Amino acid sequence: LEVCFSIERAERFAKAGTLTEQVAKNIIAEIVERTSGEKLHDHSTGDWLNEWCAGKADTKSAATGERYGQVKREFLGSLGNRANLSLAHITPKDIRAYRNAELAAGKSPKTANLSVKIVSAAFNAALRQGYIPTNPCTALEQLAEDTAERSAFTPEQIAKLVNAAEGDWKGAILLAYFTGARLGDVSNMRWSAIDLRRQLITFTPSKTKKAVTVPLHPQLEQELLKQPGIGGALLFPSLAGRDTGGKSGLSGRFAAIMARAGIAGKITQHTAGGRRNGSLSFHSLRHSFNSAMANAGVSQEIRMKLTGHSSVEMNRGYTHHELEPLRAAIAIIPGINNKRGR
Repeated sequence: LEVCFSIERAERFAKAGTLTEQVAKNIIAEIVERTSGEKLHDHSTGDWLNEWCAGKADTKSAATGERYGQVKREFLGSLGNRANLSLAHITPKDIRAYRNAELAAGKSPKTANLSVKIVSAAFNAALRQGYIPTNPCTALEQLAEDTAERSAFTPEQIAKLVNAAEGDWKGAILLAYFTGARLGDVSNMRWSAIDLRRQLITFTPSKTKKAVTVPLHPQLEQELLKQPGIGGALLFPSLAGRDTGGKSGLSGRFAAIMARAGIAGKITQHTAGGRRNGSLSFHSLRHSFNSAMANAGVSQEIRMKLTGHSSVEMNRGYTHHELEPLRAAIAIIPGINNKRGR
């Protein structure tokens, strides 16, 4: 009966020409609360994205959490004042406009697809809780992605990189090549991960959160013995805690080292913003680590253990077989000849 009264009240407002959006929301909220005993949740898009990202901070790595936060800020920025509207007001047109803005900013189709995927996850969470009837992101088809493989550095190129690098970057490059560790893990590595007595390095990648143990390569061991390792101190303090992305981040600084070394990868893509994506980056050191073992005949199973990959498909993405790979089983990764200087 009370529901009928609420509907009649809405009709009176409508006839009087005073049925505003807020009045309608209030009446609907009354009906929902009277019929279900629960208050109507009417999140603004901005409030929901903030709440959703905050909830993810406890379940994702710091790097992933920052990535989610970046996507949230850029998405809400593309919405402008529409970010103050309820979730149900966001349409596929809004999602497409955001994706187009990502491309216009120079991001690759793959990165734009990932950004939409993150936004979609937030809307799916709202959908599961009954806050919205549909997810606007699902109306968009994925963009075609560049499938060109990333290249691996040769030992000669790595020697040039080390010679062109300064300070902590020299050791960081060697550590990445001889362990396959990612940039974020290398830059924040601590001496507590190094066991010189057993000639092992054990660390937990921020991406997988699963411990990886890698035997120390003789050349890397010699490099580490030159330094005074102290307990939990950082191996490369000048690199630790810094952002990896962007021109001013660690990736951009490594690109500058590549330039000084005279090394340039193939251009794999020209983006809408004029940015060029190359086939070589710091991550290519990880490819080099994996490929050197593959070319030496090291089994897929062992390589997966050393690189921390969880699937054969993922590990194949890092393997670059030469035309005539070495058939003999080589237990160590090829060393590099470089003129050291600190």
